Amino acid sequence: MAQREAMLWRRLDGQKVACELCGQQCVIAAGKYGVCRVRQNVAGVLRSMNYDAVVAMNVDPIEKKPLFHFLPGSRSLSVAAPGCNFQCEFCQNWEISQLPREGKIVGQAVSPQQIVDAARNYDCASISYTYTEPTVFFELAYDTSKLAKEQGIRNGFVSNGFLTALAVRTIAPYLDAINVDLKAFRDETYRRIMKARLQPVLDCLEALVAAGIWVEVTTLVVPGMNDSRQELAELAGYIATRLGKSVPWHVSRFHGDYHMTHAPATPLSTLEMACEVGRQAGLEYVYCGNVPGQADESTRCPNCHTLLIERVGFTVQSNRLRAGRCPQCSKNIPGIWS
Repeated sequence: MAQREAMLWRRLDGQKVACELCGQQCVIAAGKYGVCRVRQNVAGVLRSMNYDAVVAMNVDPIEKKPLFHFLPGSRSLSVAAPGCNFQCEFCQNWEISQLPREGKIVGQAVSPQQIVDAARNYDCASISYTYTEPTVFFELAYDTSKLAKEQGIRNGFVSNGFLTALAVRTIAPYLDAINVDLKAFRDETYRRIMKARLQPVLDCLEALVAAGIWVEVTTLVVPGMNDSRQELAELAGYIATRLGKSVPWHVSRFHGDYHMTHAPATPLSTLEMACEVGRQAGLEYVYCGNVPGQADESTRCPNCHTLLIERVGFTVQSNRLRAGRCPQCSKNIPGIWS
């Protein structure tokens, strides 16, 4: 498996290196790996070990990311390399995200140019870096997104939002959109369930908005973990006040997986409560995910309530936007529409 020198790191004494890519802020001794298990200190040089290890490449509707205010109804080429800087106990893609923890970095050698060519051949308007965590295959995502941007193809991350401010600034010229999983609003939950911390996610979200990248937020509502009205209200309030009332919030239904197969699926009543809480916080676009056919899949004008984009599952049934505006009252609807 090929490797290349990593981006965003600095040398320390004694052949140690400091990784500056994500909120884990790993200090790595020679021969050792970071928390992600895909960045290794090789004789005092930090190297990306998964650059040439694509484990998934599929054509998806952009709504599957989910990104609802970003080129609706278009197709996106989804790409992933193995690894993650989190260890979420409910991870739905654990077979590939946690694979390096078993000492395995596998995948196919697919170059950035080949990824861009595939996107064009399959008539994809964008490339999505997804399934695992794009932060930990940053070098591949960076090279590919830069090339894609030059050739008129947009780029989107589906991320846990643990990038440093430096990483955000580095990718910002080429990254058009990102959906960040804000998995809870309690640091204790992040430490216990995700093996991470909350504050770096909040810092990252604010840096992304400041950089002008289109941001959408998803919260997987897990029974007994983050489903109290108080916590959801605090989380929604944070989005509204610190990120903006026009930032879409996707409230998603949980199904047990990985180490949390025992947990029940999220009751529909809990999701409805979460959507209500989001609207009470002032959020203009609140969506309910993993419940196909539910009314909160569609986009309505927050001013006159006209149905703008009708969705069922991952399919756009109709799009009545006119140059990004409501056809009824002419309100500007934030997003990237073309």
